[in-house]
Amino acid sequence: MQVKKILVVGAGTMGNGIAQTAAVSGYQVILSDVDPAALQRGTSAIAKSANKLASKGQLNDQQLQAALAIPTSTDLTPAAEVDLVIEAAPENPEIKFRIFEELDRRAPPAAVLASNTSSISITRIGAATARPDRVIGMHFFNPVPLMSLLEVIRGVKTSDTTHALAVEVGQRMGKQPVQAKDSPGFIANRILCPMINEAIFALQENLGTAEDIDTVMKLGMSHPIGPLALADLIGLDVLLYIMQVLHRDLGDDKYRPAPLLRQMVDAGLLGRKAGAGFFRYPS
Repeated sequence: MQVKKILVVGAGTMGNGIAQTAAVSGYQVILSDVDPAALQRGTSAIAKSANKLASKGQLNDQQLQAALAIPTSTDLTPAAEVDLVIEAAPENPEIKFRIFEELDRRAPPAAVLASNTSSISITRIGAATARPDRVIGMHFFNPVPLMSLLEVIRGVKTSDTTHALAVEVGQRMGKQPVQAKDSPGFIANRILCPMINEAIFALQENLGTAEDIDTVMKLGMSHPIGPLALADLIGLDVLLYIMQVLHRDLGDDKYRPAPLLRQMVDAGLLGRKAGAGFFRYPS
């Protein structure tokens, strides 16, 4: 099956980035979110990002116009006319299961349903549908228009055809697909999130300031961004959720979320999206 039309569900940071990247890659794209305000923020973010890339010569006029002209919807009705759905809703199993149940009812039988989940089992998501062979994980990385990695995760029943389609779409979108096992955190977050969590433990135990800890990792380990700044970029609530999944599903205390991480989430200090986390951000 050739993919021509894509529905992206969720207009947040990941969803609008996926929609933008798909549109400039030549796909017909629709962006959906139940919250009209989220759609407005998402389209504004796309306009800002696309115009910035165009000013640097990284998008041509046709690609820019494609990004600026993405239609939107506040429900999943457009699923009836697409070849591929990429879900980028909040990292909450019950929300995702409900979305996939509805997508399964609305989308054409041949359509592939993909999730951008960073930690939830693709097998479990597929089980919420009558087409688990056509359900797959397509885990993009933030910021989507700039990051080249794409984790492709097969559920137990995901077909070879579905996997090949996800890889082909990812490559057309300029990504390097890497196949990951359907295991908690997949590859990237299985390695990355415990490292960030350990940096939070280091801060909690006063081994150094947030600036010192990030400087050590940037200058000593050549990381382009420090782990605490990266936590702010990811969202501390998302990071906490992933650590909870790793701790629960792998049953090893080395994945125990740092108490400081829990405190900051409880206080609403979620990182960039909240204006403050381990660092402060201008509004």
